[in-house]
Amino acid sequence: MKLNLKKPIIFFDLETTGLDISRDRIVELCYIKIEPNGNEESRTMRLNPEMHIAEQSSKVHGIYDADVKDCPTFKDMAESLAQTFRGCDLAGFNSNRFDIPMLAEEFARAAVDVDFSDCQMIDVQNIYHRLEQRTLVAAYKYYCGKDLENAHSALADTRATLEVLEAQLDKYPKDLENDVSFLAEFSRKENNIDLAGRFVYDANKNEIVNFGKHKGMSIREVFQKDPAYYSWMMQGDFPQNTKQVLTRLKLKYYGKL
Repeated sequence: MKLNLKKPIIFFDLETTGLDISRDRIVELCYIKIEPNGNEESRTMRLNPEMHIAEQSSKVHGIYDADVKDCPTFKDMAESLAQTFRGCDLAGFNSNRFDIPMLAEEFARAAVDVDFSDCQMIDVQNIYHRLEQRTLVAAYKYYCGKDLENAHSALADTRATLEVLEAQLDKYPKDLENDVSFLAEFSRKENNIDLAGRFVYDANKNEIVNFGKHKGMSIREVFQKDPAYYSWMMQGDFPQNTKQVLTRLKLKYYGKL
């Protein structure tokens, strides 16, 4: 079943130097952009991360320092990518937890403003795990009846993710609606405020700390009981998007930093 779209959606996958959203960098980005009329645009680009690619990461995706030493940096491509991604919904496999926060961090590092707060975000892995509990390779075999060749190649993974979602719509017509807003809500594990999920909304839309010693407390209560919390977060090794969200909450409650 083809996706029922009201605006463009981008399926994308990242290969990176490692798994730390705050410290690691993108070495390959692939996307498939689908317009409501069904037209597709796809692109794969390799990027110089300006840092060493961890050996364990290279063993997974097959990209080594020498492969990207002459490639453009993310900053070089940031404005062009921003034009591609702005105004689009987003989809991927484990994208809510990793790819989207990582991409947002790279844009913030490049000082290019891309606001993902209005995007619907479909995480195909979350749909899969809620309904079948498997990996992408197994999902592709299960839903599409094919072996995933070149697994961990960004383009192969991205195309497989699109095909899996379309197959999920066919397989679960009673559970899934062919609607981006529904799929984004269905694939959301937590009601995150920041992309990394450090802060979440509770059932009453209160902003709640989701990690550390203050986990479960409202951010407003934390500000009151721990005045140094904001400074600690801003000086800590947290994603820029998380810091930006915390700053907005501080201004919301106190009108000043």
